[in-house]
Amino acid sequence: MKSNFRISIFIFFLTSLGSQISAQEFVAGEPLGAVNEAGVRVPMSDNVKVYGSFHFSESCTFDPNKNLVLAMNNATRGDGTENDGFVSLINPDGSVHTAKWIGATRTGLELHHPLGSAISNGVLYTVDVGYVRSFNLATGQPLRAVQIPGATLLNGIAVSSDGTVYASNTRSPERIFKVTPDGVVSTFADGAPLAAPNGVAMDLDGNIVVVNVNDAAVITYNPEGEVIRTEHSVEGGNDGIVVTEDGSKYTSSVRFGSVSRIRPGQEAEVIASGIPSAASMCYDSIQRQLVIPMNGNYALAFIKL
Repeated sequence: MKSNFRISIFIFFLTSLGSQISAQEFVAGEPLGAVNEAGVRVPMSDNVKVYGSFHFSESCTFDPNKNLVLAMNNATRGDGTENDGFVSLINPDGSVHTAKWIGATRTGLELHHPLGSAISNGVLYTVDVGYVRSFNLATGQPLRAVQIPGATLLNGIAVSSDGTVYASNTRSPERIFKVTPDGVVSTFADGAPLAAPNGVAMDLDGNIVVVNVNDAAVITYNPEGEVIRTEHSVEGGNDGIVVTEDGSKYTSSVRFGSVSRIRPGQEAEVIASGIPSAASMCYDSIQRQLVIPMNGNYALAFIKL
């Protein structure tokens, strides 16, 4: 009887503890700081600069309202069950603003291996092990997770002004998935000229621009899924694609470490080289610079334009 009573008490304790945990809400991380001797949390003083804070960052995006770079981090990169991905907030000079903004705690959060990322209308989007996840850009609060049936490696992502998501699937089947604002998933583009598609971006006319890992093609699709333009970067192996306000396209080669620029109506030119594992970059429109995550180098590269 005593044994059964103890088991019942233990089960009650676990149930009560589980209820307390589930009742806790998502909390975003704070900017760097420390608790002083008086027990008061003090923000880090302006004369201190901290660099780093990345763990296999594969993509970034830029929030002009905060004037901060959001770096997506893959954490352990295990089998996809770890749920330890996180998002860092980085100042435009590369110093750390918030080491773990999304991911400061795991309560109310599921984020495993975030790869490509994009921002649209106050929402942060990322692809993460078969899902497109979205977060409130102001608070970091998770909003929605849409599963993508048939995905084998979701990688790059772009989002239109109305919230339509275009996400690349780099492994076979090589395709671009489309997710409508109400969560309906379909295939936007499938097969050639896609060749291990990776980076995805929107151009100034609302078209969808895709770069391949397996060649140097820079492919522009209209919203109906028709190829309307094919350009080429100087080198292949591309991961990132950025379209700036003047219509220029920039590609980053994760295989060969170069950044190509394609001005409208001109041939591609290399503007930077020797960048190891140059992954899915973003454009800082205020400082006018490219920011390039460097994967396993746990670093970001900055290129002034």
